[in-house]
This record gives sequence, structure tokens and C-alpha cells, in this order.
Amino acid sequence: MSEGTGRESATGPGKLWRADPGTPSSERPLPAAVLWDMDGTLVDTEPYWIGAEHALVAEHGGTWTTEHAHNLIGNSLPVSAAYIRRYGEVDLSSERIVEELLDRVVARVREHIPWRSGARRLLDRLAVAGVPCALVTMSYQRLAEAVVAGLPAGTFATLVTGDEVPRGKPHPDPYLTAATRLGVAPGDCVAIEDSPTGVTSAEAAGVVVLAVEHLVPLPDGPGRRVVPGLDGIGPVDLADLLRSRTEAGAHGRP
Repeated sequence: MSEGTGRESATGPGKLWRADPGTPSSERPLPAAVLWDMDGTLVDTEPYWIGAEHALVAEHGGTWTTEHAHNLIGNSLPVSAAYIRRYGEVDLSSERIVEELLDRVVARVREHIPWRSGARRLLDRLAVAGVPCALVTMSYQRLAEAVVAGLPAGTFATLVTGDEVPRGKPHPDPYLTAATRLGVAPGDCVAIEDSPTGVTSAEAAGVVVLAVEHLVPLPDGPGRRVVPGLDGIGPVDLADLLRSRTEAGAHGRP
């Protein structure tokens, strides 16, 4: 579906949202940048992570559940490793657990990159529109680079990874770092996220959020839109999201 063609606006979880056609597309300023989460948003690697967690815990005689796995979605790797040590009874250092998980997930990504539907199409449309993109992930650089290798050179102007920020999501640092590197104001950007932790991080940095539901529910709220997927979303839809936040602020709404 093309952007700005008069689709009705629906903002609740599970509903397909489209730009309000009331303002001509030429009058909707595009985001200064789009800041992408990776796991679960750009690529459907969460099953790779969950499989690696189950295997590692089983090798050490522990028990792992879907609830445990979902509790880790969006967290920094050191936080996840500490959780696995505690609840999976894995007798390894947190640093070793991180490396074990990364080894397994990177190996699977090198075999097959599981792109989320609509993600590459949106990246292409943003490139044509001249909107820079940053990858903001709590995965480490070697995994981020394995994913980005499957895209045209220059798709992402910068990568912010979990092994280079002192405080990961849900703190605002990763998104503030991305905006600083791109030379843009966080409030002029849109973040695309799939986890409550990531949404909290982006909003704490002052970035408006397009929240894409995947494995865990994401409530609607001020400063965000919740959508079921990225199919059909285009640059003008993201511009409309920014405009809606600006208009809400002008009317005194949070």
C-alpha cells in the first residue's frame, strides 16, 4: 500500500495505522533521522536468541521457559546473562554467557538473515527520501555487522551497539548517542522498536516511537504509535507521527 492515500487512522494495538491524509504530503516534514532497533524489529532473530538460551541452559542442567526468554527481550546482554546465571543455573561468568550466546546467534545469522516483513522496503524508501538511518541495538557489534552485511552499503549511517554504550536500554544513552552521531535533535527523530525496554529507552531520550508488536505486547501511549508490522509504512507515515506529537504538545497534552 502506498503512503498518504487516505487510509483511515487507527492507533490502537493490533490496528494498521496510516498517515492522516488531511495534510498534503509535501507539507509534512520528514524525520531528521530514523533510529532502528535490530532484534525483533529489523530482523526476526529473537527465535535465534531463544534457541541459544534454551540450548545453553540445557547443557548446564537447568530449565528454561518461554516466560524467561520473553523477560530478556530488549535487555542489554550483560543484564540477560546475569538473569540466565540466576534462573537458568548456568555456572559460567556473565561475560562467558554473552560470548556463548553471540557465537550461536551470529552463526545462524550468517546462514540466514530473517528480515522482518516490510523492513527492507521501508529502509529503501527512507534512502530515496534522503532520511538517514541509525541502527540502535543492544546486540554487540559483531552481530550487528553480520546483519548489516546483508544490506546495501551505507544503509545505516552509524551503528550503536550494546558493547559500546555504558548504559544500555532502557536508559536513554543508546538513542542519545545515535542522535549525537548523526548531528540531529532526538525530538526530530523517529525510533522503531518492538520491546517495552526499547520503547522506554527511546522515549526517555525524547524520541517519538513507532512500536511494532512482535513477541510481547506493547501498550499504546503518549509519544508512540503501536502497529502490527511495517508492511506499507513509508516516510510520510513517520512524518505524520512526528506531526501528531508536535500538535499534541501544542495543545498541552503529554
